[in-house]
Amino acid sequence: MKDVFLSNSLLLIFFLIFGSATGQGVQRVKVSAPQTSFKFDFGTGKTAPGFLPVTPATVYTAARGYGFFPGTTLKAITRKGHDALRSDFITHDQPFFFTVDLPEGNYNVTITLGDKSGTSTTTVKAECRRLMLEKVQTTLGKFETRTFTVHVRNSQIGNTGEKVRLKPRELNYLHWDNQLTLEFNNTSPKVCAVEITKVDDAITVFLAGNSTVVDQDREPWAAWGQMIPVFFQPGKVAIANYAESGETLKAFAGEKRLAKVLSLIKPGDYLFIEFAHNDQKPGSSHLDAFTTYKEQLKLYISAARQKGAIPVLVTSMHRRRFDEQGHIVNTLENYPAAMRQTAQEEKVALLDLNQMSKIFYEALGPEKSKKAFVHYPANSFPGQDTELKDDTHFSTYGAYQLAKCVVEGIKTADLGIAPCLVKNLPVYNPAQPDQVENWQLPLSPPSAIIKPDGN
Repeated sequence: MKDVFLSNSLLLIFFLIFGSATGQGVQRVKVSAPQTSFKFDFGTGKTAPGFLPVTPATVYTAARGYGFFPGTTLKAITRKGHDALRSDFITHDQPFFFTVDLPEGNYNVTITLGDKSGTSTTTVKAECRRLMLEKVQTTLGKFETRTFTVHVRNSQIGNTGEKVRLKPRELNYLHWDNQLTLEFNNTSPKVCAVEITKVDDAITVFLAGNSTVVDQDREPWAAWGQMIPVFFQPGKVAIANYAESGETLKAFAGEKRLAKVLSLIKPGDYLFIEFAHNDQKPGSSHLDAFTTYKEQLKLYISAARQKGAIPVLVTSMHRRRFDEQGHIVNTLENYPAAMRQTAQEEKVALLDLNQMSKIFYEALGPEKSKKAFVHYPANSFPGQDTELKDDTHFSTYGAYQLAKCVVEGIKTADLGIAPCLVKNLPVYNPAQPDQVENWQLPLSPPSAIIKPDGN
């Protein structure tokens, strides 16, 4: 449903070129710019001034340009004796999605949550399961207004007429279009209002990488790139995750993903670069660690610097493989060492996720570390009649812990975006990870039983 975009503008272009049917020649038609700010009042009660009403019947259409995904019977509740914005809300006991047509860019999204006569618990994800708000709880009669910053994109590369060469599966992703999609989840989400405004002064952190970084679109797979947005203050940093499963340094550039990033990146932005898992494999995209791999890294570094942006190298995390003594076996060979060497030679900041992941996995041990990866018995998810055993890709728990490692790397490297992290974040020690028994992030629909590209 996110493919729809063009209809009304085509009619305007027709009149602009051919004029009216009256034979009076070409009529100049002013085409208005796409709308970049919205205020939505959720519920069936009185609509707050300046807001658009959103009821359970507000299903997305191209003509409207916003609305809920169909298929969920939403509930609207109105309370007496409160202002129009907070007197009503929309809720459901299952996750529900709201989408808005928006042009490419960074946006601040402000959400009002709560219930005058009850409590609420809400987790918000954006696009392909990017974690934006984590378990926001309101007590009886209280409300919370929270803001986060999200990056919206499409596959067009500037005004060149070229596009990113998307893989067939990406055509159904929720992040290659001119729409912002929000997922409301957890035990009792109660959404009173959503406000959206374009933000042009936020630092954008672009992520280039593979399946260990990408916004994984289906449960139970996850990656650190889709978890890290929740750790930044709103309005200051937008995470633009351009990673994709199966990618190498060469393929990422060849498919014009790097060109897309470079068409958007501006002075003061960041480019985080994490590749190795697929670069080491035989084939047309293979790179040798201390020669062609380093050469490609330096090309990325140079391209970012030419745009006035700040390149950052991120060593790839280990796969889950233990020796008999309970230590991690290095299956990535010389690639992390080559990246460390490149960082020194180019005077580029390095986040050593490779080293931190080793500490993290060994802290859990051979058996418990399965919880950080996609290891699930048969019938854990719909249509999954066989066991899932994946020692490369992560569960939401594992992805979240690795995102915390990246955050610590940002602080240790004293990057300019470190002050933009959420204030008073506790120091994270990968040798003492969060207890997996206490970990909880509500699952998003739908799930998949086929693992992502790459291993």
